[in-house]
Amino acid sequence: MMLWAPLISSVVSGSRFWTIFLSLRLTPTLAQPVDGLVVLWKRGGHRLASGRRLIVPAATSSDAGFYVCEVLVSNSTIKPMEARGYLTVMEPPSLTVQPKRKIFAEIDRNIEIPCKASGVPQPRIEWYKDTVPLSKLANARYKVSSAAGLTVRKVQPGDGGIFQCFARSPAGETQAHTELLVSSVAPTVLSHPFDQTVTDGDMALFTCQNSGAPKPAVTWRKGSQIIASGSVQVPRFTLLQSGSLQIQPVSIQDSGEFTCIVSNSEGTVNTTAALTVWSRTVISVPPDDQRVIKGTTAVLACNATHDPRINIRYFKWYRGGMPVLPSSGGRVSVQLGSLTISQTWSGDIGDYTCSVMSQAGNDSRSARLEVIELPHSPRSLTARLNDSDSRSVRLSWLRPFDGNSPLLYYILELSENNSPWRVYLSEVDPAVSEVSVGGLTPARTYQFRLCAVNQVGRGQYSAETQRMMLREEAPSAPPNNIVASGRTNQSIMVQWQPPPESELNGILRGYILRYRLAGLPGDYQEKNISSPETNYCLLKDLIIWTQYQIQVAAYTGAGLGIYSQPVTEYTLQGVPTAPPQEVEVVAINSTTIRFTWNPPPQQFINGINQGYKLLVWPEQSPEEVRVVTITPDYPSTQHTGLVSGLRKFTWYYGSTLCFTTPGDGPCSAPTLLQTHEDTPGRVRHLSFTEILDTSLRVSWAEPQDKNGIITGYMLWWEVPSVRSNRVERSVSNSTLEYQLTGLTSTTAYTIQVAALTGAGQGVVMSSTVSTGVPPELPGAPSNLVISNISPRTATLRFRPGSDGKTVISRWIVEGQVVKEDGREEAWTVVYQKDNEPNADKLEIPSLTPFTQYRFRMQQVNIVGSSSMSAPSRLIQTLQAAPDTHPSNLSLVSVTQTSLHFSWKPLPQSEYNSSPETVGYRIRIWRTDGDGEDRTEDIKGGVGTTEATVEGLSPWTHYQVQIQASNSIGPGPWSQTLAACTAESAPSRSPENVTAEAVSSSRIMLTWSALPEAQRNGVIIGYKVLYHEKDSDTPPSVQVVQGDGNLTLLLGSLQKYKMYALQVLAFTQVGDGPPSSPVLLRTKEDVPGPPVRMMFPEVRLTSVRVVWQPPEFPNGIILGYQISYCLYSRDPLRWTTVEVGSNARQFTVTGLSSEHTYVFCLTARTAVGWGKRQEALVVTTERRERPQPPRKLSVPQGEVEARRLRVYWVIGGSGSSPLRYFTLQLKELPNGPWKTLTADIPHNVTSWTVDRLKPFTSYKIRMLATNDVGDSVLSKETEAVTTLQDVPYEPPVILSVKPTTTTSVMVQWKHPSEDSINGVLTGYRLYYRELPANGSTVSDARVQTTKNHSTKLKKFKHYHIVMTSYNIIGESHPSAPVEVSVGEAAPSVAPQSIKVSAVSPSTLEVTWDMPPLETQNGLIQGYKIHYWERDNQNQTEKMKVIFVPDTHVHLTNLTSYTPYMVTLTAFNTAGDGPPSEPCGARTLQSAPSQPSYLTFSEVTEGSVNVSWGAPLTPNGQVEGYRVIYQPTAPVQGVSKVVTVDVKGSWQRWLKVRDLIKGATYMFGVQALTVSHGSAVEANITAQPVKGSPGPPMEMSITKTSSALTIHWSEGDMGAAPVTGYVVEARPSDEGVWDSFIRLLPPACRSVSVPLERLRSGVSYEFRVIAVNRYGYGQPSAPSVALAALSERPFYEEWWFLLVMALVGLILILVLVFTLLLHGHSTKYKACGTGKHITPGEESVTLDNGGFTSLELNSRTLNTKNSFLKKNGTRSPPRPSPGGLHYSDEDICNNYNGAVLTESTTLTEKPTEVSESELTDSDYEDEQPKHSFVNHYMSDPTYYNSWKRQPKGLKGTGSPFAYEECATADTEPYYQTVVTQHSTGGAYTPTGQPAHTHINPNTNPPGSRTPVTGFSSFV
Repeated sequence: MMLWAPLISSVVSGSRFWTIFLSLRLTPTLAQPVDGLVVLWKRGGHRLASGRRLIVPAATSSDAGFYVCEVLVSNSTIKPMEARGYLTVMEPPSLTVQPKRKIFAEIDRNIEIPCKASGVPQPRIEWYKDTVPLSKLANARYKVSSAAGLTVRKVQPGDGGIFQCFARSPAGETQAHTELLVSSVAPTVLSHPFDQTVTDGDMALFTCQNSGAPKPAVTWRKGSQIIASGSVQVPRFTLLQSGSLQIQPVSIQDSGEFTCIVSNSEGTVNTTAALTVWSRTVISVPPDDQRVIKGTTAVLACNATHDPRINIRYFKWYRGGMPVLPSSGGRVSVQLGSLTISQTWSGDIGDYTCSVMSQAGNDSRSARLEVIELPHSPRSLTARLNDSDSRSVRLSWLRPFDGNSPLLYYILELSENNSPWRVYLSEVDPAVSEVSVGGLTPARTYQFRLCAVNQVGRGQYSAETQRMMLREEAPSAPPNNIVASGRTNQSIMVQWQPPPESELNGILRGYILRYRLAGLPGDYQEKNISSPETNYCLLKDLIIWTQYQIQVAAYTGAGLGIYSQPVTEYTLQGVPTAPPQEVEVVAINSTTIRFTWNPPPQQFINGINQGYKLLVWPEQSPEEVRVVTITPDYPSTQHTGLVSGLRKFTWYYGSTLCFTTPGDGPCSAPTLLQTHEDTPGRVRHLSFTEILDTSLRVSWAEPQDKNGIITGYMLWWEVPSVRSNRVERSVSNSTLEYQLTGLTSTTAYTIQVAALTGAGQGVVMSSTVSTGVPPELPGAPSNLVISNISPRTATLRFRPGSDGKTVISRWIVEGQVVKEDGREEAWTVVYQKDNEPNADKLEIPSLTPFTQYRFRMQQVNIVGSSSMSAPSRLIQTLQAAPDTHPSNLSLVSVTQTSLHFSWKPLPQSEYNSSPETVGYRIRIWRTDGDGEDRTEDIKGGVGTTEATVEGLSPWTHYQVQIQASNSIGPGPWSQTLAACTAESAPSRSPENVTAEAVSSSRIMLTWSALPEAQRNGVIIGYKVLYHEKDSDTPPSVQVVQGDGNLTLLLGSLQKYKMYALQVLAFTQVGDGPPSSPVLLRTKEDVPGPPVRMMFPEVRLTSVRVVWQPPEFPNGIILGYQISYCLYSRDPLRWTTVEVGSNARQFTVTGLSSEHTYVFCLTARTAVGWGKRQEALVVTTERRERPQPPRKLSVPQGEVEARRLRVYWVIGGSGSSPLRYFTLQLKELPNGPWKTLTADIPHNVTSWTVDRLKPFTSYKIRMLATNDVGDSVLSKETEAVTTLQDVPYEPPVILSVKPTTTTSVMVQWKHPSEDSINGVLTGYRLYYRELPANGSTVSDARVQTTKNHSTKLKKFKHYHIVMTSYNIIGESHPSAPVEVSVGEAAPSVAPQSIKVSAVSPSTLEVTWDMPPLETQNGLIQGYKIHYWERDNQNQTEKMKVIFVPDTHVHLTNLTSYTPYMVTLTAFNTAGDGPPSEPCGARTLQSAPSQPSYLTFSEVTEGSVNVSWGAPLTPNGQVEGYRVIYQPTAPVQGVSKVVTVDVKGSWQRWLKVRDLIKGATYMFGVQALTVSHGSAVEANITAQPVKGSPGPPMEMSITKTSSALTIHWSEGDMGAAPVTGYVVEARPSDEGVWDSFIRLLPPACRSVSVPLERLRSGVSYEFRVIAVNRYGYGQPSAPSVALAALSERPFYEEWWFLLVMALVGLILILVLVFTLLLHGHSTKYKACGTGKHITPGEESVTLDNGGFTSLELNSRTLNTKNSFLKKNGTRSPPRPSPGGLHYSDEDICNNYNGAVLTESTTLTEKPTEVSESELTDSDYEDEQPKHSFVNHYMSDPTYYNSWKRQPKGLKGTGSPFAYEECATADTEPYYQTVVTQHSTGGAYTPTGQPAHTHINPNTNPPGSRTPVTGFSSFV
């Protein structure tokens, strides 16, 4: 036993208890149990207690000392053992002397603060001031002693505060404190802050040392903001213990003044300092590393930003530590800090440093400059054939100078067969000087050249090698795109394309084609196609409907190439060669026979059995063949068919045949049989002869329908009122008459006759006759009265005519329909009433509602019919609902959710109402009874022939009816039509979709079948869509064929990936909706290798490896393992380190320098460690970026439609192993470069590029990556084009329209260019007959967007789909379109179309029907399209006319407008082609009013009126009528003046008879066939507002040869004066007329030759100013001046006598000349272009340009007596043939007026009619003036009229007036004048002619009369 010493520790005095522990350990020799031990405790020999634990309660210092533990064994002699322990008792510290709570001290006095303590052990004393140990304050004035405590010597204000005394010992601690209060002292600043200037980012320190009692508080402010104090701390601003402020770092916004505020209870002081902050000077534009080409200029930019308050000292450039100095020649210069070096060369290479220095800091940046140049061309390039490879050449050369830049690669180009040079090897390794050029084509010549490339670019090419030729070989590839198609049942057409040009290996000589039966052993048969241009072959004499295997190979002069892959194709079906077997034909009743037969032997059908045809024809009419088609019943061996509707008791032949798609097989042997006998029809021609008192003879003829063998006849006769005397007789079949005897005289008998056959008695024929009275023809009814008219009936009351001495057996009523346009139809029988001889009224049924009728009637007896009665009055039946429904309701087309129907509309006779109220309604319901009935009203009115019902369920059977309705109500429903919507995609997804992960790459998927209601067709199968969750790629699809397969095992899935799985059902139309995604993760597996393993930091003894997680983690990554060892050492000596799953890098140390190591990196999941990723690394510091891959090439043999394989040669690694390659792709021609993949392993030299587009050109480039970084991009490959692929999209069918009864026109839209995937060869059109059990499939190849499919079957439904195809294959089919064949739209337009005008608003159109053979069905009607010829788009309208009408009236048309009309015939299939347009013009009508009415040249007595042509002339405008009158009576009289202006060109009129100040209303009407409406406007006869005032100071001076008129300027008005007009008034006319116009505004006088004035006539003149507002007030008239009155010498009698003698001969010559040339010469000179009749005037112009008139003798009208009575003479006037005047109250105004035939003159007061006027009325009126003048203001037309001068002299030369030329072809212009003009108007030379105010009123080329002509009205 062993005893340990007691465990006794020191205890604190006063503790509640302390414990001594004793530990025991028994020795192995102890025999007694431990329980016998006794433990005793002793102190000083005294026993204290027993037990293992001694407790001393409330220990004190007296309990300290040694304690003994004694252990003994009871009842044993063993010596006791003991152990000792010392107990120490400690006392906690206690203060024996404590300071007071507050101690007051004065400045500079000593003060003691007492503090003493006691305890065991003795405690130590520590002092604190304001919680800071005094030892840290290090204040020499503070002294601590154990006796006195703390002594503060020379107390200062800063000594005030809290002093603490701590007494500490191991037994505890205690403390006391006191507050030292120093006498109060105001604060002072001992050290003031000073202004500072620092740089942004440095530190600023403001001092503010202070003193005061109590200790002052320090606060720093910037402006009003506190930035530092005892309680405020702002970032970057620090308040130091001394009161100073530290700012670090300083920013620009810190600039400003800072104030230090020191305060205590005694006061406050402050001090301020300013801080200025400079922006730090930095180089903002550092120089960049540059690599320039030799000889170019290098610019190293360097620019700095700095504080504007300082100046940069300088920029300085260094190179290798030496300053760069500018050169004297300027090659090296420094401008604005940038270093420019021109003409760089290799001596400029180096590192350049830009330095800048300033007060606000210094900065420097460095850059590297390198100078390179192009390499030289390789030398001594030679080429030789390779003996070991016939398709390669060996090239060698000498290495050229590299241009101070390492060569990157060589470029090798070749020329093949003298073609342009092309790059063959784009990147040849620069380290080699010899290369083997392979992949060449045999039998071609080649030439090579080489160039080197460095970083600068490509050097010069080497000299070209000698041209060499390779040997010819057999083709190495088969022909492409072999296509075989069956042409006939014994031939197949084979087509192909030559092998690729690069694979021919020589000159193509031809092809070998071999073929044999597919699937059977046997030798091939061969065909040699010796022409290389031939790429097809027709194999003939093959077996019908048999599959063949075909191959094609090409050959050259060197031999035969390889055969293509075999293609298989069937010959087409043939017609059966054997008839059906065991045919039996049996009649089963009188109209039906039955066929029974067996199919022909299968080997003789030669195709797919499409069915059977049962042929039946009468024995006597073999051309009347009836054909019934029977579909085959495949499970049955015997077939049965019925042919019904045959004639009774008739001999027929029956035969049957089998048919396939190509045609019919042979017929079976005809069988002759007879239909069964039946009862006969009624006898014919029942009549009575030899009628006597007691006998008569009955005659009849055999029935028309015997229906068997006539065995006899039955006769019955009786008196109608006596049944008991009925007599019956039977006669033989040869008897056709019978003598009735024993009759009662003058008695009426009813006689009946019926024929008999073996089947029984036929129909009875009955009549009535009286004995003894020979009958005669009856008389006609009379007094027809119609009453009780209803929509369909009317009561006809009448007076019967004589009965013809016999009973009236029938009443016949005929009706005649009268159309709305009055046309009367032919009389037809509308009602017959038999056996009512005493009738006097009849109820006429079956009338057509809303129709006009006339009726007539006749009565019939046994002899015959009476004559017709007189027709009744015309009546109209009432409206009613339609009686019938539209006919021919048929299904035109179907879609998945709609049915399109057509029908024949109601004929007009069935409307029973107004056509506007007639419409149609369709009712449709599901056949299975689900859903509700739908009724839809059809829009479009009575002419609608088709409609579509939308919103139906797909693949559903419906029942359809149609009815017509009008305003009265609906008509009956039609017969029910069965229809079915098209098959559609399913409308619901499969249910109960579940998934289970089977392994890490497989999932089992199950689902339930689709409900029947949502299938919408025949479920072909299911599609499973699956993709990774949250993936953007389209889902993968697996198809499960069949409706019953409801499970799928998905394999090849990604490991430990979450998949979204969906299932959908599909039909032949499309896919249904997918189910909701089911999310499931595949199971976990070991991971793939980590990726992107790189070594960015490599040292001599350590490397840092970084990586990214595996691309395929296949689970949750739990960690990584890094293993490494020396390369080529023992692979078992690996050093392995494991890191966590989040680690992405690890640093390996302790490596050997300049050694190669192998690193392996592996990831781990819960399943285990995955694949390793290995990499080599060299422990060296000499590393650089790698070289890019070289010699990128894409062999043509590795190119497919959507992928290709690229090969390359690995470039230099740059002393750092490659890690991976990056491949970039560019789509030509303009696509961007895209990174396709960046994870190509470093150790591969080829890669497959997929997901490409077919038939698309690409370029490829690559770059390599090592631990340093990426290489430069490699050289691009040559353009490579992927192969063609099958088109991705089919064409879209736009329409399918029947064109004939057996053909349809298909139109479609091209697929998009991107989906063709090559060169589009064409399209295939497939069609099949519906329903499916009788379907046939055919195809047609087409090239355009329109195809005419023919040879279809009548009255069949077809599905049509299309595909697009190229030489590779064809696309999937388009959506099917259904079409019905049998009735097509008419193929020819209506014939013999005639259009004629009926009225100004109506055209009549007539036509003939299209030829019968082109109608393609029953013509329903016609569509008439008509439009205005020049405005089709806005005016085209359409009208529908139904058969049998072949004419129509087009109404509401525009008058006198040409219209074009086209006609289209239509039937239920659609519209036929339109006819060629035919045209006609509607008749003329009255025009609309002129478009405008304006006034110009308004004076006090005249105005010029202008108007526009009517907007709608409605014909040829022949002239205008102008009517004007004062709005209020003038001098008590209101006169109306009417002027007719002939011709459409003249749209103006000068009116000169107005009264000053009076307001007139003018109206103008246009004339065609009659006058139209008038346009009206008012005008007041006075100058308009704003016009000038009268010119002033008017005067005239006269000389011997001229008059000069003077004036001065008056008021110019509201606008400047634009000219002047001079008017003259001759004394013999009294009317002011224009004399000179228009003078310049500056003119103030004008001269007039006296020769221009008429002798003996005096003139007054006045002047009018003109501005833009119009004519102004005239000046005051001048005094009247007369012309010369002296008679000239040539007017003396002697001169006249001499001239008469001399001129006699001249007169005779002139007479003869005039007779020869006629009047045409005279008027040609006048420019009229017309023949002037003797009643018209002659008008000429003399040379002076003034006009005068000569009036020829004429006949006056009936009112000339009034003029002669007044003794007046007729003044000369021009012919007014173009104008007609009527002035109603002015005939007495001028007694000299003369009326002619062309001018009518009437006058009357406005309130008196014209018929009441007499001559006396004229005489009693007071004279009034009325003048009208028509003129044209354009002076170019002054010579439009010519007249002889009268009283005027010739013009002298001193005054040069303008002459106006006259065009010979211009029209003759006319006017009416009131008196002789004063001589007209002239325009001085050089002055502008006054133009008409509205120059647009006259058409181009027109001309108006000269001003100054007037006529008295």
